[in-house]
Amino acid sequence: MAMTGVLRPGHAQLRVLDLEVSRKFYRDVIGLVETGTDKQGRVYFKCWDERDHHSVVLREADTAGIDFVGYKVLDRATLDQLERDVRAYGLETERVPAGDLLETGERVRFQLPTGHLFELYADKKHVGNGLGQVNPAPWGPDSERGMAPTRLDHCLLYGTNIAANKKLFTEVLGFYLVERILGPKEAGEPEVAIFLACSHKTHDIAFVEYPEPGKLHHLSFRMPTWERVLRAGDIMGMNNVPIDIGPTRHGTTRGETIYAWDPSGNRFETFCGGYDPYPDVEPITWTHDGFGHGLDYPNGKLHESFLTIVT
Repeated sequence: MAMTGVLRPGHAQLRVLDLEVSRKFYRDVIGLVETGTDKQGRVYFKCWDERDHHSVVLREADTAGIDFVGYKVLDRATLDQLERDVRAYGLETERVPAGDLLETGERVRFQLPTGHLFELYADKKHVGNGLGQVNPAPWGPDSERGMAPTRLDHCLLYGTNIAANKKLFTEVLGFYLVERILGPKEAGEPEVAIFLACSHKTHDIAFVEYPEPGKLHHLSFRMPTWERVLRAGDIMGMNNVPIDIGPTRHGTTRGETIYAWDPSGNRFETFCGGYDPYPDVEPITWTHDGFGHGLDYPNGKLHESFLTIVT
């Protein structure tokens, strides 16, 4: 598909309880590349194969969770147009000045109906992946430290009124619905989870209906193969990382996965696989009684921790 409009997940700022413990965990255990610290004390990371300056920002706080997520758009003209479109839709926006995040241009920020702060940006410094642009090797030293994910793949966010989020993302921001999960028949089978893409991935962002706004379920890190997901599981075991689910395979999105928690209790995922949808596909539906296999296909099990623990 032609890549226009919103291109991909760009960054997420997480709240962590102990910055130095978290810095070591994200750098040495997950295997991200540390790219800077700003005047506020926030620490910046990227996955080894990402070209932009950062995709994960850590901020020390009294509670864990997510401050905001940012998605990269094609160019500045696209950023300006999307801001006009969001305003015309009825949401207030604010311009966050260039330099507020290290090596990042001006950002357009607004609050989603689910209570999350969402932002769009066009410019971030290109730092490369350490392999060069001419005759590069297929991998380098940063690709072997820790779990070594290749990129920030998506996020799953919990909050109120995901129906309004779906309308905003599909009618204004150019995303399309790939999969959905329905609630119980006695409740009228409402959509309780939606998986949205701006690319040809199974999801670039997903939302689950939840009584509290603005909650993080997980950040997902892309692994190149199932074997690398399993290797990540070994590294979790070597470092006593608490695992939520996995290794297993989703029915939903067909992804292969392990979910675990960082030292602050923020859940993260090591993810690979899936399939390649395009905007003309008919969305896949998972019924309430079938979602056990959607979550954990081999076991057909709804894991209570997965459904209830968020930050």
